[in-house]
Amino acid sequence: MSRAAAAVAALASATALAAGCRGGEPYVIEGCEPSANAPSVVRVWDEQILAAIRRDVPAPTVHARNLFHVSVAMWDAWAAYDPGAAGYVVREKRDAADVLAAREAAISYAAFRVLLHRYSLAAGLEETFTALAGTMESLCYRVDFAATEGDSPAALGNRIAAAVIERGKRDGANEELRYADTAYRPVNDPLIVSEPGAAMRDPGRWQPLALEKQETQNGLAVPAAVQRFIGSHWGGVTGFALPAAADGLPLDPGPPPAAGHRSLADAALEVVRLSSRLDPVDGVLVDIGPGARGANRLGANDGHGHRVDPTTGRPYEPNRVLRADWARAIAEFWADGPDSETPPGHWNTLANEVSDRVAPPGRAARLAWDVKVAFALNGALHDAAIAAWAAKASYDSARPISLVRYLGGRGELPLVPGLVERVTRASSAPGGRHEHLAAHVGELAVRSWRGTPADPGTERAGVGWIRAVEWLPYQRPTFVTPAFAGYVSGHSTFSRAAAEVLTAATGSPFFPGGAFEHVVAAGSFVHEAGPERDVVLRWATYADAADEAGISRLYGGIHIGADDLAGRKLGAVCGRQAWALAQRYFDGEVYR
Repeated sequence: MSRAAAAVAALASATALAAGCRGGEPYVIEGCEPSANAPSVVRVWDEQILAAIRRDVPAPTVHARNLFHVSVAMWDAWAAYDPGAAGYVVREKRDAADVLAAREAAISYAAFRVLLHRYSLAAGLEETFTALAGTMESLCYRVDFAATEGDSPAALGNRIAAAVIERGKRDGANEELRYADTAYRPVNDPLIVSEPGAAMRDPGRWQPLALEKQETQNGLAVPAAVQRFIGSHWGGVTGFALPAAADGLPLDPGPPPAAGHRSLADAALEVVRLSSRLDPVDGVLVDIGPGARGANRLGANDGHGHRVDPTTGRPYEPNRVLRADWARAIAEFWADGPDSETPPGHWNTLANEVSDRVAPPGRAARLAWDVKVAFALNGALHDAAIAAWAAKASYDSARPISLVRYLGGRGELPLVPGLVERVTRASSAPGGRHEHLAAHVGELAVRSWRGTPADPGTERAGVGWIRAVEWLPYQRPTFVTPAFAGYVSGHSTFSRAAAEVLTAATGSPFFPGGAFEHVVAAGSFVHEAGPERDVVLRWATYADAADEAGISRLYGGIHIGADDLAGRKLGAVCGRQAWALAQRYFDGEVYR
């Protein structure tokens, strides 16, 4: 059965389930008691799109856009019943005897219809359609009510969804072409990962990878063996607070380190150095508590932690762990979100947990909080995707796997004793540190992570001397590196944009209670066995968490430092602009 046929079958099945429950309001299931368990219907639908993202191929740009457009649909449905608020796509105003009930119905139909459309060709679509229909039924709404004419909240929600869907067809995302960019062509031929070296026409430009078997970061099989640049046209997508740019670069972070400059070789060296720290047998302990880490200036790693917890007034407790456990924990935790919801979805998950702690009580108040935070947050994340991918396409910069292999093969990685060394007859003699590399005298060797072991569940690769031309990042062998250029880091841009919105929304740079934590359980690593003990990640501020997300990509071998720091700056602009514009929609000033 084709995807389209499966989608139709899933929706028909869901419609049949509701067909015998008509009565009362034409869109309400007669005699039904709502069973959805969430603080608000906005949260219900946010959880549904997060679940759909987890089932789908991880395309951060596409999912950021979907999150924003679903949030737009929900906001417009809420704003329709507030004479002082401004809708984003649909500006009509409605009255209702029960405004809260009307809002909940309009929001649900708007979100439901947008999600049905956007995930109709996604991976896991049958499961997603079944879940969406089941969610409507849990709220006592009929899935077969498709009217767009009339005064009912359901018809309003359907109108809003139709308007959002129609606008999406002309926003530059190429939705009808499955988000494909037919114009981009890579400068460099593919890097065959299973073979040593990296032949590059231009070492400053992106190089697609050729893999014998390719999977997405969440484990879905990808048919093509050679990567295609995902989202290379995204700088031309219509943003929220981000202005359009004729050159496709609405925010210019300035150029990355240039090919041939020592700065680029030093950046590659830094990634190798961080990779050399991924082995717990070195016994190095670090304090990763908020009292020792964080409090960086924007675009820098110069912080030394926070003096006191603002909630208790006392110093933060130290949190000493093996450096290698922390490094691998953050590389895996931040990679795609703990449940593969991609960075935009991950920050929605964090925002939901924060909201559960700080949102005002009461059903109506919580609905207002959730719809406004979702609108501002996902507007910022959508803009972050546009800004970051515009820079990626404009500067088209190489990834560490290409840089390390290329520079290593040419002997241009800086020599550092114990980290980057040239294999000699003496060093490769029996008993020497390069003994296993005796056939490669004269080549550069790096002390680095050795690649995924045969059985990642029980074995650890550890760190050792390998040929520079065979260097691999701390990733799955079927994934290796994302299919788009490095500069700037999407993780850094998304994360800082979200941190700015959450700081503004909550009125504090600190997480509620002075800190937020996530436990990486013992034995939960994906790429190799470990950790032996739980690793508790703890952040004082939203910015601290965002900075760690960026740093994690260096330990994972995905980015160089310039990608991270520039991305943080772009994200800050996106987050601040999005929050400021959202306020104008909240108070109705945007069209005055």
